[in-house]
Amino acid sequence: MTSRIERLVQQLDGDAGASYDARAELIWLGSAAIPAIIDGLPSLGGFGQLTAIEVFQEVSDPRCGPALIGLLDSDNPTVREWAAVALASLEIDGAAEPLRRAYRACLERATPPDWTEPDGIRWAMTALGARSPVVPSLTARLRTDTPADSPGWPSAHFTAIINDLADHAQLILYSQFWRVDAGRTYCVSGTGLDWQLDWSAPWEHLVEEARTWSLLEATEAPVGEDIFVAPTWIDRTDLHPER
Repeated sequence: MTSRIERLVQQLDGDAGASYDARAELIWLGSAAIPAIIDGLPSLGGFGQLTAIEVFQEVSDPRCGPALIGLLDSDNPTVREWAAVALASLEIDGAAEPLRRAYRACLERATPPDWTEPDGIRWAMTALGARSPVVPSLTARLRTDTPADSPGWPSAHFTAIINDLADHAQLILYSQFWRVDAGRTYCVSGTGLDWQLDWSAPWEHLVEEARTWSLLEATEAPVGEDIFVAPTWIDRTDLHPER
């Protein structure tokens, strides 16, 4: 006989309303629901698995770790991405090497490194200490002048950061802008520039092309004492990791 929790797990794959209700109830049940979610995970579609990942993160039960690691092999790139982020958010032991394998698999599939899946996996590896971003001295120093809880660097430093990163062979993928007002942080619309790089080009060419686009973005970017910029960049080893 199917238990109530098992029915809720299958409901995660239902329409949006039913899935949301099941999600809320499973979160309320907490750790008691985790074994049934783990058991039911393979039978769920992509939407249901994504919702299950949300439940795992809300409940924060480390028993979900092996299931999340298994989802790194999903056929669904969003499931793989969310699983990676959840592994880091929950600080799951033993996740570093599976994340490295998942990242290499991204590159082998020729997934552009600025797409959300490799971006999420890099974030997860960094959070778990499995990746160390290269932060040049000037970029690091400019960050130390800002409050620890700020969402990035003061926008006035954007051009200097772009050049410092490129001078140290770091490739800027994109930048996000934030406004801090009365202790609250708000996303600010950027310039709308959307550049595409030819990832088969030599690394040095990619770095300089990204520098050119980023400097153009800096001329049109929002500015102000309350505006912060958070660039995302990669090193050559992120495109050609060692095995």
